[in-house]
Amino acid sequence: MGCEILPKIPVLDFSKKDLEPGTISWLKTCNEVRQALEEYGCFIMKYNNFPSKLRFEVFDCLKDLFDLPTETKMKNRYEKPLSGYVGQILELPLHESMGIDDATSLQATENFANVMWPQGNDHFSKTVHAYAQLAAELDQMVTRMVFESYGLEKYCDSYTKSITYLLRILKNRAPKGDEPNLGFVTHTDKSFTTILHQNQINGLEIDTTDGQKINIDFSSPSSFVVIAGDAFMAWSNDRIHSPSHRVIMKGEVDRYSLALFSFSNGMVQVPDELVDEEHPLQYKPFEHLGLLRFFRTDEGYKAKCPIKAYCGV
Repeated sequence: MGCEILPKIPVLDFSKKDLEPGTISWLKTCNEVRQALEEYGCFIMKYNNFPSKLRFEVFDCLKDLFDLPTETKMKNRYEKPLSGYVGQILELPLHESMGIDDATSLQATENFANVMWPQGNDHFSKTVHAYAQLAAELDQMVTRMVFESYGLEKYCDSYTKSITYLLRILKNRAPKGDEPNLGFVTHTDKSFTTILHQNQINGLEIDTTDGQKINIDFSSPSSFVVIAGDAFMAWSNDRIHSPSHRVIMKGEVDRYSLALFSFSNGMVQVPDELVDEEHPLQYKPFEHLGLLRFFRTDEGYKAKCPIKAYCGV
């Protein structure tokens, strides 16, 4: 019997010097990004321009943060859904995470740091803000490529202006003894896009459209994973796939990761150009933050596809 060969998530190189709008390299990458998000809902981004000093410093900051007392970390709260502290869950003992809303604003990272360290922590604020800025630049490059690949670049600037970023800072500790190894439950992201980076400890597992599970190896220090969220799937009228994924922990080393989620402040609707006979309209215009609030209800949480339940035609 031959062994089953699992599909591989595309690896796209964003380090190339000639990756500028209008170049052959840019146009080729635009199509590769769109095809990856349509087929898998994600891809691995190689980005060798990520400064190693920033990378080391941001993970040191994460360790310092998660070493704080639980009662301190639990002060991370926002009015928006899905933004604050998550942890101390009996069924998910390995998971702990916090959120910094509007993380591309230095003021927002300072406000977060001042809650965690009442005396302030300037190094944390500046380091995490610098990381969020870098990840946001990569995110905006990816979304511009998708818009251009669909011939919809005229919508790109208004989309970018509507976006705010939530940075979720995550720790999955290594399981002890006979603890279950589930780091986080199977879910889809409710964002437009997610830019994910980790400390060389793998654990992310993506579901393919045909029901297979792929363990994602992005242990290179210069690798990110780009994941399409439910809002991007809806905007694209189901051309883009929002993949289910979870975290499974193996080994004896804790996994630290950073996930930058993009959310629109306003209404999202399918562009007329993405509706045709082959792709009839699947979604009504929707408020992105309304989707997050809906997901927190019993109906939204239990729905097989929350965004279809929220605004499907």
